[in-house]
Amino acid sequence: MTATVPLVKCLVWDLDNTVWRGTLLEDPQVWVDPAIRKTIAALDARGILQSVASKNDHDLAWARLEECGLSDYFLLPHIGWGPKSDSIRQIADRLNFTPTTIAFIDDQPAERAEVGFRLPDVRCYPADLASALPDLPEFSPGVVTIDAQRRRQMYRSGFERDAARESFIGPDAEFLRSLDLELRIDRADETELLRVEELTLRTSQMNATGIHYSGDKLLAMCTDITHEVLVAGLTDRFGPHGSVAVSLLNKCDGYWHLKLLAASCRVISFGVGAAMLNWLVDQAALAGVHMVADFRATPRNRMMEIAYRFAGFTDADCGCLARTPKSDQIQRFHLIPESRPAPDTMRLVAPGLSEPRAAAPSFERG
Repeated sequence: MTATVPLVKCLVWDLDNTVWRGTLLEDPQVWVDPAIRKTIAALDARGILQSVASKNDHDLAWARLEECGLSDYFLLPHIGWGPKSDSIRQIADRLNFTPTTIAFIDDQPAERAEVGFRLPDVRCYPADLASALPDLPEFSPGVVTIDAQRRRQMYRSGFERDAARESFIGPDAEFLRSLDLELRIDRADETELLRVEELTLRTSQMNATGIHYSGDKLLAMCTDITHEVLVAGLTDRFGPHGSVAVSLLNKCDGYWHLKLLAASCRVISFGVGAAMLNWLVDQAALAGVHMVADFRATPRNRMMEIAYRFAGFTDADCGCLARTPKSDQIQRFHLIPESRPAPDTMRLVAPGLSEPRAAAPSFERG
């Protein structure tokens, strides 16, 4: 069985003799090969973020990137004279990405070696491979969604949002209310299945099991009236966050089996995961059923277990647990739901789940 190659979430570029041909401090008219432009645009369209770690004069280098029409592609650029490993670490921390999801490309073997020594989980590539990067599996996500295509813009809005948070005087809850947050939960349609699949694949901190659900498997769930495939989208006054959370629910006789709850790390601080979980609990209370939730521990998802515990899920035994198919890798939590209020920091727009769907949606597969 072939191991899955971890996807790159952010590629950090060197500038001299990597993004452009030549050394800027020696030749102000350095130029960008069309193949490099093509690579940068292709990765951006796939939702792979890009940044810069370059030893250069910041003002001169950034001005040249603007003249070349490339500056908008790069988030959180680090242009100065410090170690590139420090720049990459700061970029990863700011994006809240693990080093295993970061890649670095540079023409200098010594720079790649420095990064590889200090950040061994960061994948390093020589500059002469730049045009080939889009063909590599780690830069080739299986699905490319609308949200992926606008990921750079959403992160840029996120930085503006963060700046507003830093300048806000008052409690966190008041800041959240000032954002005019709206969480819209709905049944996934065909156009959203790719994003749902991506969420099951890319999320790690707020992911109850870490199990990837393929598009075909999600489609089968959507067309089964005993299942609910639910996707949540978040917007605020800075713009859309896109589809940020997903839950997969099996509505069994007398209990609901929550197979997966996952939320993007970008919205953890907004309480989206907890809001979606509490809404599901409230819907189960309205339906008069118990809840069973799957959990599989991973190196990154401890906060998901905490969220379940905080919501009232326990290890208490119940007959519905015995009726749920067992798995050696899955831990199951149980809850007898009671009605939950909607969060006061966001508007919640969602369907009612207490009644079974009259019919499964019809999807056409091309």
